[in-house]
Formats: sequence, structure tokens, C-alpha cells
Amino acid sequence: MGIAGGVTAASGTVLAGGEYKHDERSSDTDSVDTSKEMSGAAVRVAHFSPDAPNVDVYVNDEQVLADVAYGDVSPYLELKPGTYTVTITAAGDPNTVAFEGDVTFGAAYYTVAAIGELEAETFQPAVLVDAGSALARLVHAVPDAPAVDVYADDELLFENVAFTDATDYVPVPAGSYTLSVRPAGDPETTVASFDVTLERGMAYTGYAIGYLEPPEDAMDREFTVEVTVDGPTTDDDM
Repeated sequence: MGIAGGVTAASGTVLAGGEYKHDERSSDTDSVDTSKEMSGAAVRVAHFSPDAPNVDVYVNDEQVLADVAYGDVSPYLELKPGTYTVTITAAGDPNTVAFEGDVTFGAAYYTVAAIGELEAETFQPAVLVDAGSALARLVHAVPDAPAVDVYADDELLFENVAFTDATDYVPVPAGSYTLSVRPAGDPETTVASFDVTLERGMAYTGYAIGYLEPPEDAMDREFTVEVTVDGPTTDDDM
């Protein structure tokens, strides 16, 4: 499943019910009660563009997030379903626009992840519907990395995922795993590995971010995988 090009948002009161704080990670979903059936939209923003500065986010010209740094993920913020103009600018500089476009949100959970590079003009929002339904998926946001396979304890989990691709959610038994990222079709070479624990009844996304070979001015942006908790699953999805 490819990444949707474009952003979807809501009408009426914009993003009421949550305030972004620098370095606050998305595993904190206290701004939305994810145990209830969704009647509106819940949206968070993730900054995974390795050469982009801190950004501000506007919805229908109203600033909703400020000074979002690379690697940061906002809490979920509540929206009314609808279509909105989403604008991403350099932090503190509303005239420097990295992206502007219309986005439509329904009654679901969403992550809007900024990926790609400004310099290469591949900067774009990845608009993903999060499982409100243990499920896992992978988003490849590393611009200089080839397609990859991901293994869980040496069992193939995701295959041939290319830059800008987002997989479907797949069911994974709850438990602790060592995940290995390997070039597609090359099971002997491990690019990165990390340990995760997946809880029953929760959904997760692994975002591959950074650079495989960081440029000299971005040596702190090495390849890594950022894991987010996307919300509880439903019994029907287990």
C-alpha cells in the first residue's frame, strides 16, 4: 500500500483537546480516549524528514502545532470529520512553506508523517489510518535506503518495502521480538536490529527514518526505526 499524497483534516473547531509539547512521544495518547468508539477524528503529526528544520503546522490557517523537531510525534488531537487545508512551515517562519494541501479526515485515528527531503524536493506528508483494532505495520521513510525486508526473530514479517511504501497492518502474536531490517532479498545482511514488546490488543507502526549513509551535515540522523503505538484494537481485529 503506497502512501497517500495529500493531507485530510476536519471542519469546525480545529484540533481541540490536545497541546503538543516538544519531545513528547506518541505513545502518550491521553489526549484521546481510545477505548471509545470513534465519532470524530484523532490526528497526530510526526516529523520524519531528516533534512528539514523544526516545523509549525497549520490547519485552515490556524496554528495547531509549534516547533515540531525531527523525530518528534505529537499526541493525538481531536478533530471533527471533514476536509481541511494543512500547511507545514519552518518553525517561526510562516512564509517558508514546505507543504500545503487539502486533507480529509473521517471518524478514525490518523498519523500525518512528514517524510522525504526538502533538498531533493521529495518532502511530503504520509497520511496513514491508524488501527483503532497485537497488529503491526512498517513505513519506509529513509530516502537513501533500498527496499527492505523485516524479520521478527528470523521470521519474515514484511517483504520488499520501498521508500514511501506503507504496509498494511498484519496480526502478530503478543510478545517480545528482535526485529531485523535487511536489504530486500538478502536475508544474510542486517542493516539494523532492535528489540520490541508487542502487547495484546494494541496496534503499532515501525517508521524507518533517517539516512543509511548520513551526509556530513546530518551525522546525527543515522538510520533508525521509530515505533509508535497507534491505539487499541477491537476484538474483531484480533
